[in-house]
Amino acid sequence: METRIQTNNAHAFMPVIRQADVQPAPAFQVIPVQQPKNLPFIEANTKEVALSHLSEDCIIPVFSKDNEVTISHQSFIDTIFQAAMTVFPNETISEPAIRVSHIVKGRIPEAIHKPVSQLLDSDKTIYYERMMFCFEIPSIHQEIDGCRLNLTIGGVRAYNEQNLYSRKAPEKFRIFIGFKNMVCCNLCVSTDGYKSCLKVMDTAAMLTAAIDLFRSYDMQQHLRLMEAYRECSMTESQFAQFLGKCRLYQYLPSSQRKHLPDLLMTDTQVGIVARSYYEDPDFGGSMGGDISLWKVFNLLTGANKSSYIDNFLDRAENAGQLTTGLCMALFGDPQYAWFIR
Repeated sequence: METRIQTNNAHAFMPVIRQADVQPAPAFQVIPVQQPKNLPFIEANTKEVALSHLSEDCIIPVFSKDNEVTISHQSFIDTIFQAAMTVFPNETISEPAIRVSHIVKGRIPEAIHKPVSQLLDSDKTIYYERMMFCFEIPSIHQEIDGCRLNLTIGGVRAYNEQNLYSRKAPEKFRIFIGFKNMVCCNLCVSTDGYKSCLKVMDTAAMLTAAIDLFRSYDMQQHLRLMEAYRECSMTESQFAQFLGKCRLYQYLPSSQRKHLPDLLMTDTQVGIVARSYYEDPDFGGSMGGDISLWKVFNLLTGANKSSYIDNFLDRAENAGQLTTGLCMALFGDPQYAWFIR
């Protein structure tokens, strides 16, 4: 199945440009892969869109002082796809799953004085402030505790982190390589598979950085770590203590909190973890029984689906760090012991 970048011809009346004002990114070949129904990898206030919608219906913001174009969402997606094809040339790669939020609306110059009720679709302009996408590589997979994990790559773009009222400057992106749990579509992100602040001037630099990240990622070590979660468990009392400490963490004096590992979950997400402990059919605990750290990890990554796009990957990485720390604390390591004692 071939996906091509399309162009439009109109111009925008705001610091944005149409697709026709820039050279389109090259087309790429993808293979459709069946997805679990109604299970997005992120929820919050996002919606799913097609790559063609970004290419055909959306304008591209520019830096207002010099009118230099930003790297478009679709060029970002295509560049990461090209990096994946370079590192995994013989593998099957799925179509991108794309989620967007925070729509920014505008009008073309000819429609400035039109009443809202008379606006045509051709009079309107849109782009999305925040975008996240994932490609699966299902030909590389592993099973842990009955859950199939597909190798997954992707990235995040958030224009709210960019000063568009200045001259052209390095643009910030986030990229990752990890695994998607196909039971629930939770994303498993490790530290060595995540670049939280990639700043580039063009897609050539982005391509190089993405290739370097994908090649340096220790896939087997990540899988061994998640497999170890399955062999480690905590009692219901320890789990309750952990959740209580997570609630307390937010209110600790900074002088105490600076000596503890980072915890990026919000109070609302801690509540989601607690509810899921009783209600989740796949990863919930048994009344009065032990719960494996593999299940705890998936409760954490499941709660992370309520994050906004620009916070999602940082919290996904932190969920893995937290689970690893809990596992070590259960065997006497002091760094994360505060969370369970």
